[in-house]
Amino acid sequence: MAFFNIFSKEKKEVLDKGLDKTKQSFFSKVSRAVAGKSTVDAEVLDNLEEILITSDVGVDTTLKIIEKIEARVAKDKYLGTSELNDVLREEVATLLEENNTGDYKEFTIPEQDDPYVIMVVGVNGVGKTTTIGKLAHQLKQQGKNVMLGASDTFRAAAVDQLKIWASRVDVPIVEQGMNADPASVAFDTLQSAKAKNTDVVIIDTAGRLHNKVNLMNELSKIKNVMKKVVPSAPHEILLVLDGSTGQNAYEQAKQFSLATEINALAITKLDGTAKGGVVIGISDQFKIPVKYIGVGEGMDDLQVFNKYEFVDSLFKE
Repeated sequence: MAFFNIFSKEKKEVLDKGLDKTKQSFFSKVSRAVAGKSTVDAEVLDNLEEILITSDVGVDTTLKIIEKIEARVAKDKYLGTSELNDVLREEVATLLEENNTGDYKEFTIPEQDDPYVIMVVGVNGVGKTTTIGKLAHQLKQQGKNVMLGASDTFRAAAVDQLKIWASRVDVPIVEQGMNADPASVAFDTLQSAKAKNTDVVIIDTAGRLHNKVNLMNELSKIKNVMKKVVPSAPHEILLVLDGSTGQNAYEQAKQFSLATEINALAITKLDGTAKGGVVIGISDQFKIPVKYIGVGEGMDDLQVFNKYEFVDSLFKE
């Protein structure tokens, strides 16, 4: 049974399809774990723990879930294996509720006089540029004026890719080419956006983790320069993670959290992996709201993350 019918039927179908690999992998493992069992005993719980960890939910988050199920078993004295799916669904939803993540219903930004500035960070290859393009498209669909800033100037391909997306989505872009000063690009972007009464500015930045000190200094410089134009900027620092990388996504979240103040996450490529559990674990471990998930290659396949619809799709039999 669905928690709430807040998504359109089309978006829900995309979400269901996008999580299909995770769901099929997870449920086949659970079915094997409870085969021949009528009750949830210690052996079933041990198997379930292994399944959650191998589904990239993460060790700490897995232990939380197992402890909650153990408490249910102790309280109810009896828990049939046929009820395990419903119990898991409830405990995962509760965990996401406790972490205050996934309350989004549509692509929205706060109303304000200055442009709303989103600074996007993430390593190369996670789908950062694609996420920016899709996010610009979604916000434009909501009637917002959007401008892009190409501050990832260390790779010519990054600037070129962003220009392609700007053309595809039909939004303006400010760029100074490869090797330009990233902070200078961000400054010019915000000045232009303010002069044109732009609603949203999305700034792409370089994703290099091999030298965290340089990354930290670079991101700090970009933030400080933007504040000269819009004192409250950036309003959102969005970290893009590739869901298919599993534990690498956890490490990237850790490193970027140390380098700058991340306050939103986008987890991409969930349609191509059986590691969708990473959404649950990262949300729990870092206490940073998962705001967007990528569940397909289409322009509209970046979705706002809503915990109710996510859990409903993940545990739909």
